Amino acid sequence: MSAALQNTGPMLQVERLCKRFGALAATDEASFALHRGEIHALIGPNGAGKTTLIHQLSGALRPDSGRVLLDGQDLTPLGMAGRVAAGLVRSFQITSIFKRLSVRDNIALGLQARRPGLPNLWRRASAERALQEQAAALLELCGLAARADELAGSLAHGEQRQLEVGLALAAQPRLLLLDEPMAGMGPDESERMVLLLQRLRAEQGLTLLLVEHDMDAVFRLADRISTLVFGRIIASGTPQEIREHPEVRRAYLGDEASDEMEAAL
Repeated sequence: MSAALQNTGPMLQVERLCKRFGALAATDEASFALHRGEIHALIGPNGAGKTTLIHQLSGALRPDSGRVLLDGQDLTPLGMAGRVAAGLVRSFQITSIFKRLSVRDNIALGLQARRPGLPNLWRRASAERALQEQAAALLELCGLAARADELAGSLAHGEQRQLEVGLALAAQPRLLLLDEPMAGMGPDESERMVLLLQRLRAEQGLTLLLVEHDMDAVFRLADRISTLVFGRIIASGTPQEIREHPEVRRAYLGDEASDEMEAAL
């Protein structure tokens, strides 16, 4: 990790989040911190509580106790819209792309959603030019500039996921939460997504929280990793520290261990 990352305080602080469903503790005193400008991965075996934790971070689910703070602001009382306004955006909030619209128009609609109102008649032309320029820049960033005028529904699966990232970026996040961005992708598509996420951090300085089952991608991308098991964060550290952590190895290398995780560790 770079010195710049080490010298900054936490951007996101997750403090002792608890959520129970009857007798089941889906998250149990879950705590970790995410620093500005880093890619932080959240991993854990199936059933560990990752989805419940992500719902609590994004505002889709209210915790029974605990807090979520972004740059010291307590987001816990806020719903999803309030957290987006504060700068915490989740890619999964974009439930689908607009398949019958062009790729360019998808991004333009995402950008328009951030406007506090309609431009007046005298400024409409210049405002529309600015919007199109912003859309073009986002499409270039996401690797979709060459597909701008094609229908979004004609894109391959991996390209649609790239477009979803572009729609999330249109919300101007300070912290982008990506929930399994490589899901359903082949090797080439996953590689393009890895390169895109690396570019977002390197060129845009964007802070990313990544939830992902592709362990190869996780260990390539992450500055730090937190491991969730049975609703608890059992370890947070660098990829090397997580590789060597005995509890993490037991969680992943037990009777139901995957060959992929064993190879990554």
